[in-house]
Amino acid sequence: MIGAGFGGLAAALRLAARGVQVTVVDRLDAAGGRGREFVHTAQGLRFQYDAGPTVLTAPILFEELFTLFGENLADHVTLLPVAPWYQMRFADGTQLDYGGTTEQIQAEIAKFSQADALAYPAFLAHSQKLFNKGYVELGTQPFLGWVSMLKALPAMLQLRADRTVYELTSRYFSDERVRRAFSIQPLLVGGNPFDTTSIYSLIHFLERKWGVWFPRGGMARLIDALVALGQRHGVQFIWQADVQGITEHQGQATGVQLADGRQLKADLVVSNADAGHTLAKLMPSALKRPRQVASKQYSMGLFVWYFSTRRQYTDLAHHTILFGKGYREVLHKIFETGQLTDDLSIYLHRPTATDAQYAPAGHDSFYALVPVPNLSAPINWETQSAPFKALLQAELTRRVLPGLSECIVHEHWVTPKYFADALLSPLGSGFSITPKLTQSAGFRFPNRSADLPNLYFVGAGTHPGAGVPGVVTSAKVVERLIFGTVQ
Repeated sequence: MIGAGFGGLAAALRLAARGVQVTVVDRLDAAGGRGREFVHTAQGLRFQYDAGPTVLTAPILFEELFTLFGENLADHVTLLPVAPWYQMRFADGTQLDYGGTTEQIQAEIAKFSQADALAYPAFLAHSQKLFNKGYVELGTQPFLGWVSMLKALPAMLQLRADRTVYELTSRYFSDERVRRAFSIQPLLVGGNPFDTTSIYSLIHFLERKWGVWFPRGGMARLIDALVALGQRHGVQFIWQADVQGITEHQGQATGVQLADGRQLKADLVVSNADAGHTLAKLMPSALKRPRQVASKQYSMGLFVWYFSTRRQYTDLAHHTILFGKGYREVLHKIFETGQLTDDLSIYLHRPTATDAQYAPAGHDSFYALVPVPNLSAPINWETQSAPFKALLQAELTRRVLPGLSECIVHEHWVTPKYFADALLSPLGSGFSITPKLTQSAGFRFPNRSADLPNLYFVGAGTHPGAGVPGVVTSAKVVERLIFGTVQ
């Protein structure tokens, strides 16, 4: 197993439950990949930050992994409900608390439009249809060629997967603020709402079905629990093991070559490294596919500022979305023209709103995420990162964190270069390839190699897609490919 992100850990556990002897190698010093944890000490205090995912939906996926071994997730990780799921704050000063029951959501929408509130049940019903087809029926279905895609095409057309998420949302809601609130979900998986297939509107029903949760102590505690589960049941982990290539003999993958000269032999290989990186860099020389990788459209990059304060901002929710003035035009700059903008839309994570002990007493721990162009844009982050962070800090101070500069006790930030250098994500993309229609299902990177039949792929770039539920479900796809069924 190459890589110990959420997808790699899920695949390792599923194979181990089948009796396969699994060895996981990762170039970092601990598990998690995009979901790793940053820990820093400042002024004698310990500050921690979930580096990537902060939203846990579909906890059933993790309960299943523990059940495979006769164990219970709840014995190892405490999941805390998040309410509201998100607080949406708009540039005009209005806000919408997103999440809850149908009645609660309708009451929030009614603050903007009574007609939109009345339309919400129909939107929810459409989201459920998309969920039943896209998640339940097709989510674990392998797509290995045109035949499998053609079988799914009629149902996708019936649900109008050719429409974008924003187009679908606009069919039900007329107020622009409501449209934004119910169309941003693609950004959580690397997509532009204006070109992501409406299939991804299933995310709303998924949130309604299982809620939004936060593991006590952070998402990293869930990673720790998965690693410990694997270790209890025979999975071996090798850290700081940089895979330089996949070895091959007579059309079969035979293992991996490490940077330190070691060769690890294997009967099958599963890669949780970005599929684009694997195909372009790790395949045997004659099988490298740089043109296939370069032909894909990659997601936006991310600028993430992690910081802690000596005061608590108790009026802030766990997840706050701060919309800028523009929407379509800003996303066009990020995804299409590769321009930085000073009209920032910000995702602000404050875990102490749910887990009071996440930060030292009397302190708050944050991360602020802003979508930015990936490294295909000519942006010099060596010179641009500090001014961009200053712009972000000023906007947060103005809108929700008064007095911020006087109370910061620790800070650091990452740019798309971190995703490229530390996580080997092509173009420093935050979520691998975008989830537009022509890069969905069988048009994503394959879950099994067309050249080496015992080489498999899990993770954000593969089917069913990015986001924690997507990458964990990709392990089910691989299990089905290997064994024909899913446990």
